[in-house]
Amino acid sequence: MSEPLFTGVGVALATLFDEAGEADAKATAGHAATLVELGVRAVVVAGSTGEAAALTSEEHITLLTETRKAVGSEVPVVAGGGIATARGVAACLAAGASGVRVGTRLLATEEAGAHPAYVAALLAAGAEDAVLTDAFSVMWPPGPEPHRTLRSALEAAEAFGGEVVGETRMGDRALPVPRFGVPCPNRDTTGEIAAMVHYAGQGVGATDRVLPAAQVVTDLVDEAERLLRRWG
Repeated sequence: MSEPLFTGVGVALATLFDEAGEADAKATAGHAATLVELGVRAVVVAGSTGEAAALTSEEHITLLTETRKAVGSEVPVVAGGGIATARGVAACLAAGASGVRVGTRLLATEEAGAHPAYVAALLAAGAEDAVLTDAFSVMWPPGPEPHRTLRSALEAAEAFGGEVVGETRMGDRALPVPRFGVPCPNRDTTGEIAAMVHYAGQGVGATDRVLPAAQVVTDLVDEAERLLRRWG
Protein backbone atom coordinates (compact mmCIF):
# COMPACT_ATOMS: atom_id res chain seq x y z
CA MET A 1 0.00 0.00 0.00
CA SER A 2 1.33 3.46 -0.90
CA GLU A 3 2.13 5.99 1.81
CA PRO A 4 -0.52 8.71 2.44
CA LEU A 5 0.19 12.12 0.95
CA PHE A 6 0.08 13.62 4.44
CA THR A 7 -1.05 12.96 7.99
CA GLY A 8 -2.76 15.46 10.24
CA VAL A 9 -5.06 18.30 9.24
CA GLY A 10 -5.48 19.41 5.62
CA VAL A 11 -7.49 22.50 4.66
CA ALA A 12 -9.36 23.31 1.45
CA LEU A 13 -8.57 26.98 0.92
CA ALA A 14 -11.17 29.60 0.17
CA THR A 15 -9.94 31.57 -2.85
CA LEU A 16 -9.71 35.25 -1.97
CA PHE A 17 -10.86 37.92 -4.43
CA ASP A 18 -9.90 41.59 -4.65
CA GLU A 19 -12.25 44.58 -4.77
CA ALA A 20 -12.45 44.31 -8.56
CA GLY A 21 -13.72 40.75 -8.30
CA GLU A 22 -10.50 39.17 -9.57
CA ALA A 23 -8.90 36.15 -7.92
CA ASP A 24 -6.15 37.43 -5.60
CA ALA A 25 -3.43 34.81 -5.85
CA LYS A 26 -1.01 36.64 -3.55
CA ALA A 27 -3.57 37.03 -0.76
CA THR A 28 -4.73 33.43 -1.13
CA ALA A 29 -1.15 32.19 -0.99
CA GLY A 30 -0.51 34.32 2.10
CA HIS A 31 -3.58 32.81 3.74
CA ALA A 32 -2.19 29.33 2.98
CA ALA A 33 1.16 30.23 4.51
CA THR A 34 -0.55 31.45 7.69
CA LEU A 35 -2.48 28.19 7.99
CA VAL A 36 0.72 26.19 7.62
CA GLU A 37 2.36 28.28 10.36
CA LEU A 38 -0.60 27.36 12.58
CA GLY A 39 -0.03 23.65 12.02
CA VAL A 40 -2.00 22.72 8.91
CA ARG A 41 -0.21 19.88 7.09
CA ALA A 42 -1.67 20.24 3.55
CA VAL A 43 -3.80 22.64 1.50
CA VAL A 44 -6.21 22.29 -1.42
CA VAL A 45 -6.24 25.12 -3.97
CA ALA A 46 -9.50 26.11 -5.75
CA GLY A 47 -11.43 23.13 -4.55
CA SER A 48 -13.65 24.15 -1.67
CA THR A 49 -16.24 26.89 -2.03
CA GLY A 50 -17.33 26.47 -5.65
CA GLU A 51 -15.01 29.20 -6.89
CA ALA A 52 -13.41 26.85 -9.41
CA ALA A 53 -16.44 27.27 -11.67
CA ALA A 54 -15.69 30.97 -12.07
CA LEU A 55 -11.92 30.72 -12.57
CA THR A 56 -10.01 30.45 -15.84
CA SER A 57 -7.32 27.81 -16.39
CA GLU A 58 -4.70 30.55 -16.14
CA GLU A 59 -6.08 31.71 -12.79
CA HIS A 60 -6.02 28.12 -11.50
CA ILE A 61 -2.35 27.74 -12.39
CA THR A 62 -1.44 31.15 -10.93
CA LEU A 63 -3.17 30.30 -7.64
CA LEU A 64 -1.35 26.99 -7.57
CA THR A 65 2.13 28.34 -8.30
CA GLU A 66 1.78 31.24 -5.83
CA THR A 67 0.53 28.91 -3.10
CA ARG A 68 3.40 26.51 -3.71
CA LYS A 69 5.92 29.34 -3.37
CA ALA A 70 4.25 30.59 -0.18
CA VAL A 71 4.11 27.27 1.70
CA GLY A 72 7.45 25.86 0.56
CA SER A 73 8.38 22.57 -1.03
CA GLU A 74 7.57 20.24 1.88
CA VAL A 75 3.87 21.00 2.34
CA PRO A 76 1.52 18.97 0.10
CA VAL A 77 -0.51 21.21 -2.20
CA VAL A 78 -3.52 19.62 -3.90
CA ALA A 79 -4.96 21.24 -7.05
CA GLY A 80 -8.75 21.27 -7.33
CA GLY A 81 -11.25 22.43 -9.90
CA GLY A 82 -11.73 21.59 -13.56
CA ILE A 83 -9.34 18.63 -13.74
CA ALA A 84 -10.59 15.75 -15.86
CA THR A 85 -7.76 14.84 -18.24
CA ALA A 86 -4.21 13.55 -17.99
CA ARG A 87 -2.98 16.78 -19.56
CA GLY A 88 -4.71 18.75 -16.79
CA VAL A 89 -3.16 16.50 -14.14
CA ALA A 90 0.29 16.89 -15.71
CA ALA A 91 -0.07 20.69 -15.95
CA CYS A 92 -0.95 20.91 -12.25
CA LEU A 93 1.93 18.66 -11.22
CA ALA A 94 4.33 20.68 -13.37
CA ALA A 95 3.09 23.86 -11.64
CA GLY A 96 3.94 22.46 -8.23
CA ALA A 97 0.96 20.37 -7.13
CA SER A 98 1.53 17.26 -5.05
CA GLY A 99 -1.77 15.79 -6.19
CA VAL A 100 -5.09 16.72 -7.78
CA ARG A 101 -8.76 16.64 -6.83
CA VAL A 102 -10.94 15.23 -9.62
CA GLY A 103 -14.69 15.88 -9.68
CA THR A 104 -16.83 15.53 -12.81
CA ARG A 105 -14.88 12.66 -14.33
CA LEU A 106 -15.51 10.49 -11.28
CA LEU A 107 -19.28 10.93 -11.56
CA ALA A 108 -19.15 8.54 -14.53
CA THR A 109 -17.73 5.60 -12.60
CA GLU A 110 -19.24 2.32 -11.53
CA GLU A 111 -19.00 3.31 -7.86
CA ALA A 112 -20.62 6.75 -8.19
CA GLY A 113 -24.15 7.21 -6.93
CA ALA A 114 -25.32 9.58 -9.67
CA HIS A 115 -28.66 8.86 -11.34
CA PRO A 116 -28.25 6.96 -14.66
CA ALA A 117 -29.98 9.77 -16.57
CA TYR A 118 -27.54 12.29 -15.07
CA VAL A 119 -24.59 10.10 -16.07
CA ALA A 120 -25.98 9.69 -19.60
CA ALA A 121 -26.27 13.48 -19.92
CA LEU A 122 -22.65 13.89 -18.80
CA LEU A 123 -21.44 11.36 -21.36
CA ALA A 124 -23.28 13.15 -24.16
CA ALA A 125 -22.07 16.65 -23.21
CA GLY A 126 -19.17 18.73 -24.43
CA ALA A 127 -17.20 21.41 -22.59
CA GLU A 128 -19.46 24.12 -24.04
CA ASP A 129 -22.48 22.48 -22.39
CA ALA A 130 -21.23 23.22 -18.85
CA VAL A 131 -22.65 26.69 -18.27
CA LEU A 132 -21.97 29.10 -15.42
CA THR A 133 -25.09 30.18 -13.54
CA ASP A 134 -26.44 30.85 -10.06
CA ALA A 135 -29.93 29.55 -10.87
CA PHE A 136 -29.81 26.31 -8.86
CA SER A 137 -29.52 27.99 -5.46
CA VAL A 138 -32.88 27.20 -3.85
CA MET A 139 -32.23 25.59 -0.42
CA TRP A 140 -28.71 27.05 -0.31
CA PRO A 141 -28.58 29.08 2.95
CA PRO A 142 -26.17 31.83 1.80
CA GLY A 143 -28.29 32.52 -1.28
CA PRO A 144 -27.31 32.43 -4.97
CA GLU A 145 -23.78 31.21 -5.68
CA PRO A 146 -22.14 30.58 -9.07
CA HIS A 147 -21.84 26.99 -10.22
CA ARG A 148 -21.65 25.04 -13.46
CA THR A 149 -24.44 22.78 -14.66
CA LEU A 150 -25.31 21.19 -17.97
CA ARG A 151 -27.19 23.61 -20.21
CA SER A 152 -29.89 20.99 -20.82
CA ALA A 153 -30.73 20.86 -17.08
CA LEU A 154 -30.98 24.64 -16.85
CA GLU A 155 -33.26 24.79 -19.88
CA ALA A 156 -35.43 21.94 -18.57
CA ALA A 157 -35.80 23.64 -15.17
CA GLU A 158 -36.73 26.94 -16.82
CA ALA A 159 -39.41 25.15 -18.84
CA PHE A 160 -40.77 23.10 -15.91
CA GLY A 161 -44.22 24.22 -14.83
CA GLY A 162 -44.38 23.08 -11.20
CA GLU A 163 -42.69 24.04 -7.95
CA VAL A 164 -41.36 20.57 -7.01
CA VAL A 165 -39.43 18.56 -9.62
CA GLY A 166 -39.08 15.34 -7.66
CA GLU A 167 -37.97 13.58 -4.52
CA THR A 168 -34.59 12.40 -3.31
CA ARG A 169 -33.38 10.61 -0.21
CA MET A 170 -30.92 11.61 2.50
CA GLY A 171 -30.37 8.50 4.59
CA ASP A 172 -33.83 7.35 5.68
CA ARG A 173 -35.49 10.67 4.90
CA ALA A 174 -37.44 11.48 1.75
CA LEU A 175 -36.70 15.05 0.65
CA PRO A 176 -38.72 16.99 -1.93
CA VAL A 177 -36.56 18.68 -4.55
CA PRO A 178 -37.86 22.14 -5.45
CA ARG A 179 -37.44 23.60 -8.91
CA PHE A 180 -33.91 25.07 -9.04
CA GLY A 181 -32.99 23.20 -5.85
CA VAL A 182 -29.37 22.39 -5.06
CA PRO A 183 -29.62 18.55 -4.74
CA CYS A 184 -28.42 16.71 -7.83
CA PRO A 185 -30.14 13.42 -8.74
CA ASN A 186 -28.76 10.21 -7.26
CA ARG A 187 -29.82 6.64 -7.91
CA ASP A 188 -32.72 6.91 -5.45
CA THR A 189 -34.07 10.18 -6.86
CA THR A 190 -37.43 10.18 -8.62
CA GLY A 191 -39.30 12.77 -10.64
CA GLU A 192 -38.31 15.00 -13.54
CA ILE A 193 -34.61 14.12 -13.47
CA ALA A 194 -33.79 16.21 -16.55
CA ALA A 195 -34.99 19.37 -14.76
CA MET A 196 -32.73 18.88 -11.73
CA VAL A 197 -29.27 20.38 -11.51
CA HIS A 198 -26.62 18.38 -13.41
CA TYR A 199 -23.41 19.74 -11.92
CA ALA A 200 -20.56 19.53 -14.41
CA GLY A 201 -17.18 21.16 -14.86
CA GLN A 202 -15.71 22.14 -18.20
CA GLY A 203 -13.83 18.85 -18.21
CA VAL A 204 -17.14 17.12 -18.93
CA GLY A 205 -16.13 16.80 -22.58
CA ALA A 206 -13.45 14.31 -21.50
CA THR A 207 -16.05 12.17 -19.72
CA ASP A 208 -17.02 9.71 -22.43
CA ARG A 209 -17.62 6.34 -20.74
CA VAL A 210 -18.33 4.70 -17.40
CA LEU A 211 -15.33 2.94 -15.87
CA PRO A 212 -14.30 1.67 -12.43
CA ALA A 213 -12.92 4.56 -10.39
CA ALA A 214 -9.58 2.80 -10.00
CA GLN A 215 -9.26 2.57 -13.79
CA VAL A 216 -9.97 6.28 -14.19
CA VAL A 217 -7.28 7.15 -11.66
CA THR A 218 -4.77 4.73 -13.17
CA ASP A 219 -5.34 6.06 -16.69
CA LEU A 220 -4.98 9.69 -15.56
CA VAL A 221 -1.79 9.01 -13.62
CA ASP A 222 -0.11 6.82 -16.25
CA GLU A 223 -0.76 9.25 -19.09
CA ALA A 224 0.22 12.27 -16.94
CA GLU A 225 3.53 10.59 -16.15
CA ARG A 226 4.17 10.00 -19.87
CA LEU A 227 3.40 13.64 -20.63
CA LEU A 228 5.71 14.90 -17.88
CA ARG A 229 8.54 12.74 -19.20
CA ARG A 230 7.93 14.08 -22.71
CA TRP A 231 7.84 17.67 -21.46
CA GLY A 232 11.06 16.86 -19.66
